[in-house]
Amino acid sequence: MSQPSSSTAKPRVRFAPSPTGFLHVGSARTFIFNRLYARRTGGTMILRLDDTDVERNTDASVTSIFEGLKWLGLGWDEEYKQSERGALHRQMAEAIFQKGLAYRDFTPAHTGDSEKSGAQGTWLFNPGMRELSPQESDRRAAAGEPFALRFRVPREGTMWGQPPLAVRFAEGKWQVHFTDAVYGEQVKLAADIEDFALLRSDGMPTYHLASCADDADLRISHIIRGQDHLSNTFKHVLIFEAAGYAPPQFAHLPLLVAPDGTKLSKRRHGPVVSVTTYRDAGFLPEAFINFLCLLGWSPKDDRTKMSLQELIDAFSLEGINRANAVVNFKESDVGRAPSPANADIFSATATPSVVIPSGFAEPKGELRAEPRGSDLGVASPEDTFDPKALWLNAEHIRGLTIEDLSQRLLPKVQEKYPNVTPEKMLRITPLIRERIKLLRDVLTAADFFFVEQLPPYDPAELIPQKGDVAMALKVLQKAKEVLANVEFKHDPLDQALRAAAQLLGVKAGQMFQPIRVAVCGRKNAPPLFETLEVLGRETTLARIKQATQKLN
Repeated sequence: MSQPSSSTAKPRVRFAPSPTGFLHVGSARTFIFNRLYARRTGGTMILRLDDTDVERNTDASVTSIFEGLKWLGLGWDEEYKQSERGALHRQMAEAIFQKGLAYRDFTPAHTGDSEKSGAQGTWLFNPGMRELSPQESDRRAAAGEPFALRFRVPREGTMWGQPPLAVRFAEGKWQVHFTDAVYGEQVKLAADIEDFALLRSDGMPTYHLASCADDADLRISHIIRGQDHLSNTFKHVLIFEAAGYAPPQFAHLPLLVAPDGTKLSKRRHGPVVSVTTYRDAGFLPEAFINFLCLLGWSPKDDRTKMSLQELIDAFSLEGINRANAVVNFKESDVGRAPSPANADIFSATATPSVVIPSGFAEPKGELRAEPRGSDLGVASPEDTFDPKALWLNAEHIRGLTIEDLSQRLLPKVQEKYPNVTPEKMLRITPLIRERIKLLRDVLTAADFFFVEQLPPYDPAELIPQKGDVAMALKVLQKAKEVLANVEFKHDPLDQALRAAAQLLGVKAGQMFQPIRVAVCGRKNAPPLFETLEVLGRETTLARIKQATQKLN
């Protein structure tokens, strides 16, 4: 096992997920914060799969973790599997035992009048086992009697000799303490900490031992993890010191909670807490990273939209908040059994307008798309995702070049329309960039570009404002004549159709609406002349002919 690292060494941080479920958004934030800190300080980022819980580990969970991290695109410098390091864990346990700081417990169940309990009635230790002589302990172990190896927590009258730095005597009681970079000084009475197991009766290391042994061996300098591990840290500082290591610097992150204040739970809240849900919904990884960073951390200048490099440059442990961070999804739409109405929580048919959170700048350009998902009874993004996440994603989409965005949209489009070419997608992208907030929105915002036949629409939509069926028919007939001969470029189309409106004695808007609905199947669509240019003469004339037939 490596020796404690020098205080002058570069920081070494780790992300240590357990493969017992899909990659949780809270776990992803922990990974991101570790990665930002490593890059900010020139340190090393380590991925360690804590896979020693063989009863709960699944291959699907391992796949989900690596797929989620791959999508984030942040990478790491070193990779380890905890299950391959069992000898190292037992080596640390033996070292602690040989110092007399651990003992064998031959009673597997925590029952009996002879056991000691804490102030809240929690089990602490079995005096008969804690005080068992070394000779008797060795004899029973040699006879093959199963035992768990327990840590000898310092208690009044039974100190280790020289008290560890993590233990102090104050107000007449022994206290275990450490300083957290986020939550400050943390103190717990030693009398309230049970003699926790280091090795189970089957010889397998516990989480506490394996985690500390690996952290010591890998020379982890900073442990940045969720606040739900704060109570474990009292045990961990004792393990580190018992094994002869200075504990790392701890920084615990505030929890991510649901709108009702409950901790985000895979079981309760369902797919909305999974990273791959956001990927499949069409979030950009850089936008998702940006969103997660603002849950429990903020830059000094209160910026919101930030690039990865800007996040690295601004990140510090001092900027992490103590208050839990709320993920404002709509709880009524998550955690339910799938049904035809909510089976796809990021349905391509759902594209209502973005809700701009208070305190955020009004976006540039139009973000509103046809709110058809609600009409179909399918949950829309606003029914699932935090509005701030959607807003940030829309901002990041608008920040992409047309070429970059087109390349990201194309796979989503080709899932449903495999014949769409990169060249066509590149022509469509600038027409919809301001109108989408998720990549999957392209399937609704631009669907009429990809289909041969438009889906059914209400012929009444073809009637211009303050017009009638006769006006609509007159406009469409004139449009057919003009568009049959004009060059299909923006300026010639603009000039020809405006001239036609003047000849008919109608306003430009009354001329354009019937044409827009005829070629797009709805009023709410990208700019008309650019749309006609991409659709081409043949498709445009065919759709105008069909619209005329609808009116007749």
